[in-house]
Amino acid sequence: MKNYLDFEKEIKALEQEVDDLKSPFGSGGITEVDTEKIKNTQQEINKKLEDIYDNLNSWQKTQVARHEDRPRANYYIRKIFSKFTLLSGDRYFGDDKSVIAGFGLIENKSVLIIGQEKGEDLNSRIERNFGMMRPEGYRKCIRLMKLADKFQIPVITFIDTPGAYPGLGAEQRGQASAIANSIECSMSLSVPNISIIIGEGGSGGAIALASSNKVIMLENSIYSVISPEGCASILWRDPSKSLQAAEAMKLTAKDLLNLKIIDEIIPEPLGGAHRDPETIANEIKYSIIKHLKGFENLSKEEIYDHRKSKFLQIGRDQGFSKSSSLSDQGLSYKESGINKLKSYIIKNKLVFAGLSLVIFASILALIS
Repeated sequence: MKNYLDFEKEIKALEQEVDDLKSPFGSGGITEVDTEKIKNTQQEINKKLEDIYDNLNSWQKTQVARHEDRPRANYYIRKIFSKFTLLSGDRYFGDDKSVIAGFGLIENKSVLIIGQEKGEDLNSRIERNFGMMRPEGYRKCIRLMKLADKFQIPVITFIDTPGAYPGLGAEQRGQASAIANSIECSMSLSVPNISIIIGEGGSGGAIALASSNKVIMLENSIYSVISPEGCASILWRDPSKSLQAAEAMKLTAKDLLNLKIIDEIIPEPLGGAHRDPETIANEIKYSIIKHLKGFENLSKEEIYDHRKSKFLQIGRDQGFSKSSSLSDQGLSYKESGINKLKSYIIKNKLVFAGLSLVIFASILALIS
């Protein structure tokens, strides 16, 4: 049975009408199927879907990102990769079912695949802890990322989580430390890593695996430091103000691309990824192959510097570049000419204020 969101009520009614029209049995027994009416109704559905999904606000996109029928990481792993070998356990505590990890092939190239998995039905969602990873999950990912780095195997991650699990047991086992170590490990890899946000990219639970050379988002996915409900509860003490919070947080793919936090948006089929999972899986596969080819001729140092520069330039005008000085092997900040002039004026504001007074006094003297 299909699930519909609040703003899809008209679509639901029309699709139920199509299903009734396709049924060869009417109230009076066998009837003739009206193919022309089915065609016209389907066209009306497509038109309404286009109108609705072209004008989604941030909160509606959040709802689409959380849609119950949206394809999960497990689906994409099965569709995109071949010969996938599942690996389990962190070698410290146990195995975290909320993250799927293992090695596979894409166009005969070995890759490490990590996918945050929410589950497809109630039982699997409980087993997967609704995609909320525990410390052992992050430690499993760290173990496998280090293994991939050792054998020069690229890393592909699928992000879909409301956030890291906030339970008492997780905190006792070092949740914050596990997330921090996962970010550090992702940032220090000498192989290319690519992250695809397929649904929710929530809080540190997402960034722990999305500190990558390329961060890609599906059109109707979200990526934020906190959920809109959580933000509304903190700022307004009113969870019903989720729309205002979602708009202010700039959590949609379009907003984040404009802010240069992500690198690419993959368009979704009409009505969202859940309406045509095979098409979106093919689009993701094409994007992964394209970006992997872009890193083929780069050295380990260049891959590392690419990732480092990418994150250092967020919020900057021109970012950081490799220093040309032999004595300085770090990254130096490239500042624009306008910003340099502003900085110089601010630094010497007293001098410029004095000169302005002298010039003003000179002009008054000439006039008098």
